[in-house]
Amino acid sequence: MHLPLPRSLAAQLFAMQVVLVAAVVAGCAVFAFVTGRANTGETARKQVLATAYTLADSPSVREAIRTPDPSAALQPYAERVRRDTGTDFITIMNPEGIRWTHPDPAQIGMPFLGRRGPALRGETFTETYTGTLGPSVRAVTPVRDGDRITGLVSVGITVDRISSEVTEQVKVLALAAGAALALGGLGTYVINARLRRHTHGMNAAELSRMHDYHEAALHAVSEGLLMLDGGRRIALMNDGGRELLGLDDSAVGRPIAELGLPAPLTGALLASEPRVDEVHMTADRIVVVNTRPVVGGEQRGTVVTLRDHTELQALSGELDSERGFTQALRSQAHEAANRLHTVVSLIELGRVEQAVEFATAELELAQALTDRVVGAVGEPVLAALLLGKAAQANERGVELELAENSRIDDGVLPSTLPARDLVTILGNLIDNAMDAAQGGEGARIIVTALVEDGELVLGVRDTGAGVAPGDMDEVFRRGWSTRGPGRGLGLALVRQAVHRARGTVRLAEGPEGGAEFTVRLPLAGRPGPDPAGETADEPTSEPVGGPVGGPVVAARTADDGMEAAR
Repeated sequence: MHLPLPRSLAAQLFAMQVVLVAAVVAGCAVFAFVTGRANTGETARKQVLATAYTLADSPSVREAIRTPDPSAALQPYAERVRRDTGTDFITIMNPEGIRWTHPDPAQIGMPFLGRRGPALRGETFTETYTGTLGPSVRAVTPVRDGDRITGLVSVGITVDRISSEVTEQVKVLALAAGAALALGGLGTYVINARLRRHTHGMNAAELSRMHDYHEAALHAVSEGLLMLDGGRRIALMNDGGRELLGLDDSAVGRPIAELGLPAPLTGALLASEPRVDEVHMTADRIVVVNTRPVVGGEQRGTVVTLRDHTELQALSGELDSERGFTQALRSQAHEAANRLHTVVSLIELGRVEQAVEFATAELELAQALTDRVVGAVGEPVLAALLLGKAAQANERGVELELAENSRIDDGVLPSTLPARDLVTILGNLIDNAMDAAQGGEGARIIVTALVEDGELVLGVRDTGAGVAPGDMDEVFRRGWSTRGPGRGLGLALVRQAVHRARGTVRLAEGPEGGAEFTVRLPLAGRPGPDPAGETADEPTSEPVGGPVGGPVVAARTADDGMEAAR
């Protein structure tokens, strides 16, 4: 008959431990029984030997043997010694083996049953022999009177008595073994109850299968997963977590605070309360962080999930730019319609020459900007961005100018410099400049784009209020903005994109009091300086792209943006 095995791992271990404890206790009990029995027999042998020696050396025994009736003195003496020593019989006999003493008085005068030869030769010996009282362990020793052997002493303990002593020991041993088994079973139950809680009643196969699923899931999910222990050390991290945080395998086991992550991200990971869909920035990525404490009586750690938000944020920025551009086009379409009506009305009034002059002036301004941008910037992505931003700036009442010394030939930029990063850098710098300059008198933005000493140089300066010297170290931090909450992401994205391109970004005070940003990106794959230390410098009077007042081309009219869009 096949007995079903316990299902859970805790139950299996409990059964195994109970069997093991029972086997150990039973083995110890058998060993103790055998050892106790042997010790009891040896103790009985030593006891009868000691009693026999004592009687044989007693002067009163020798004196009694010399009397005509030795039994009269020896029998009461032997019985008293027998009771005092706990032996079963003491027989004192003459050399011929005739008993002078015996526990049964009827056996006095009868021959001794057993060997006497070695004692008659002066030797003391022990044996197990069946006499009148049954099997017994006995010792026989001679009684000497000078050089003569005048009698023999035999002292014995019956085997039944030895067995009864062993039986008593076995009872005590059985009680001790039962108590040990009960105590061991109770301890095993307590330990396995705790194990059952920790393993949730699963067996070994289920735990092994869960481990396999656990490992497969960790490597399969694209999102980052971190598990922090109670000491805020990384206990586990999957491949996605390593990639999103820019860490390696050595990070496992180290405290979060020692990994050099940005301070806001480190604070979110160390927080004891849950965090839901918080956006944080690393050196290269934008990640969405969710944390949840693992609690079970006490805080055991934190589970952290990370989602890559970089691409989505870039697309969101591009969508915002497209929305702004669309609004500018809508406004310019309305202005173009007004100007077209003006031209038609002039023609209807017979003022053809004035109508041609008006239309030609508008076309020349728009075409001049388009020709300047297309001629100076051969990179199509940057050219399209500049034309679109020019239209958007004009719509917001800001004049966007391209510095005269700007020049980027087509094919100069390497494939390792993604166009999306260029749009992120220059687009966000221009948007930031428009926010700063908008509303001011003579609001304008000067953009420089050129290749110099193997580097792409992008410069943007504005006529806004500028950045306070104490804030120059903070402008690239996510959330910093002078225009209210919910903003302050653009410059952080700029720094992140510059970091990915191994370039530098520099902030200084412009010659007109506004802010001046200079970005340098290596074109030949040369590693640039660490941009972390280049986010703020001392103000400089030399603007990016040449001296103030150098030749520039400006976007001035609504038609400029419309023509640029075409």
